[in-house]
Amino acid sequence: MDCTRETKPGRTTARCSLALICGVTLALLAVLPVHADEAQPTAMVRTSNGPIEGYVNGNINTFKGVRYGAPPVGALRFMPPQRPEAWPEVVRTVDYGPSAIQMATGPSANPTTELSKAIATIFTTSAEMKTNEEDCLFLNVWTRGLDDGKKRPVMVWLHGGGYAYGSGSWPVYDGHHPAEKGDVVVVTVNHRLNAFGYLHLGDIAGEKYAQSGNAGMLDLVLMLEWVRDNIAAFGGDPGNVTIFGESGGGAKVSTLLAMPSASGLIHKAIIESGPGLTGVPREQASDNARAILEELDITPDNIAGIHEVSAETILAAAHSATEKAGGGFMGRLRLAPVVDGDVLPTDPFTPVAPAISKDVPILIGSTKDEMVLFMASAPGFFQTTEEQLLEYARNTAGDKAEPLIAAFRKLHPDYTPAYLMADFSTNMRMFYGSVQLAERKAAQNAAPVYTYYVTWETPVAGGILKSPHTIEMPFVFNNVEICRVLVGPGEGPERMAEQMSDAWIAFARTGNPNAESIPEWPAYDVQRRATMVFDLESEVVEDPLSEVREILSSP
Repeated sequence: MDCTRETKPGRTTARCSLALICGVTLALLAVLPVHADEAQPTAMVRTSNGPIEGYVNGNINTFKGVRYGAPPVGALRFMPPQRPEAWPEVVRTVDYGPSAIQMATGPSANPTTELSKAIATIFTTSAEMKTNEEDCLFLNVWTRGLDDGKKRPVMVWLHGGGYAYGSGSWPVYDGHHPAEKGDVVVVTVNHRLNAFGYLHLGDIAGEKYAQSGNAGMLDLVLMLEWVRDNIAAFGGDPGNVTIFGESGGGAKVSTLLAMPSASGLIHKAIIESGPGLTGVPREQASDNARAILEELDITPDNIAGIHEVSAETILAAAHSATEKAGGGFMGRLRLAPVVDGDVLPTDPFTPVAPAISKDVPILIGSTKDEMVLFMASAPGFFQTTEEQLLEYARNTAGDKAEPLIAAFRKLHPDYTPAYLMADFSTNMRMFYGSVQLAERKAAQNAAPVYTYYVTWETPVAGGILKSPHTIEMPFVFNNVEICRVLVGPGEGPERMAEQMSDAWIAFARTGNPNAESIPEWPAYDVQRRATMVFDLESEVVEDPLSEVREILSSP
């Protein structure tokens, strides 16, 4: 089997001003060698699939585009992932592998403002990276040492983008700095998404396709098995693996904690702005699949044809079916992990936390103004009126609308109707979902759960984004310099990165996020509800947003 891959031009989804592009490019060059092929090679590492060789960047051994699964194409499309055919010769792993085929919609796919275009440069593919392909089962590793027996904590990052798009190769996720600062091993990964990872055909096409609705999650299980089997050769401890992710990546963490096939592969978990409480019901998943098959003109009688049509045709059918259903993500045609009774036996954290991961410590939280990142680019958002706010609130929260508006006004007396509208979406999805997950985890009286809340506001564009979705990622990865377009200038972002990266590394090391740079952080319980509020001067607050929580939890 030939495991080398032809280098293809990267595709960039955003354009912005020359100054912003230059700033981001220069920052990226500070982390990534200009010519990895010309950099000093690492020592050869023998993996369970074959020998590989990366490159040395400063004091970090870097491996990019390590194949962990066979190409999920042809007969393997929609099937559980398979280990690749072993390769006998050393493969140079110095370039990112392809990202999964993307199904992005809305502002994430089509940024419209100069600010959103600029921010997209840290959440997209750079010139070093490959295009999007079905053959996407690749991972990346950053580590200080190789086969030195040091048993470093392992931090495995699951990318965001819902289950529709995203990549472990995005610039913001570069693992060099956390590996250097914390002497941890960082792993990022690509896996199947959207229709290719979550099309539930089992109830339509028979037992052969029984696991197709969770193929993308099974990819992640195969990756974790690779970590278990190989990470010691990269200086890591296979008995101390933390999975962490933001947004859709956080929901993937939640889901893996409820999957029997992942049991024993995960020792700690961090869920950032993505509490995955439920999966897609099996019946709904089957309806979703029927809608896409109808677009493809494929029936159960000719289901074999689904292995013959092009990936582009399947993607177009998924787009069309989603539009006809009125939208995806949280809409009526949601391609995401399926509660199939097998791979995912139950909803991850509803009505209770999963027993199979009760001994896994969890760190979970959200940011103050999550949804501003998405809503700010909508036409007329900043001109939202009181009448529009009330209508949105009633449509979103029903008879809880007026009490919530009053609670939000107390919390944020300077917020305009636009920001109060964002409060509804932010708190009903991210904040309250995180509280529910923490409550259910704490109720197990087993491993601890720690909660956080980010209130630091980015100064970019006059501060219009406040504390948006994704703001903590440059801090967690200690990648402030390559993310100035999101976090802004000055020492404030560096202070945030010091605190948050310290806490995340401490948690990965011990299961406790306490570090010298932050106040003492107690575990969460329903009596105190102690929560670390991250700002320039962080503090522990008991039961933050208590009135909002009480309203949302009321019958």
